Amino acid sequence: MTSDKRIAVFPGSFDPFTCGHEDIVRRVLPLFDEVVIAIGTNSKKKREFDLDFLKNGITGCFAESGKVRVMVYEGLTALFAKEVGARFLIRGLRNTTDFEYENPISEANKHIYPELETIFLFTSPQFAYYSSSIVRELYKFGLDVQKFVPFKMPEKTH
Repeated sequence: MTSDKRIAVFPGSFDPFTCGHEDIVRRVLPLFDEVVIAIGTNSKKKREFDLDFLKNGITGCFAESGKVRVMVYEGLTALFAKEVGARFLIRGLRNTTDFEYENPISEANKHIYPELETIFLFTSPQFAYYSSSIVRELYKFGLDVQKFVPFKMPEKTH
């Protein structure tokens, strides 16, 4: 049984969740009944930020909306989207290189779950010049990253 509810999944490692990610979610919220921010995990990669810290921080950012759910998942994004009843996948793009990377993934997802539509949204210009990996690297070296993230980061201890 399919729901008439418009559910979108916004997947990522979100290590960390940046102001650019927040901007994408806020811009798509009016389009959907629910947005699931899906924190993907990879047991082969070491995360810089604790999953509970990220989940709580992201949840707090959108507490007022009542339309955002934050979940952690493992495995294929398309199968996760199907599991939560989403028919839309949101991907933020900073540039054409991101599009070239994301487009074949969207085709593979469509093969796995034909009802899944990927929606590409360009990042707002003020957020287009940094990524989670840049923020993570600055954080690792003890630099202040608070202007790049929408919630309070833990103090970095060496």
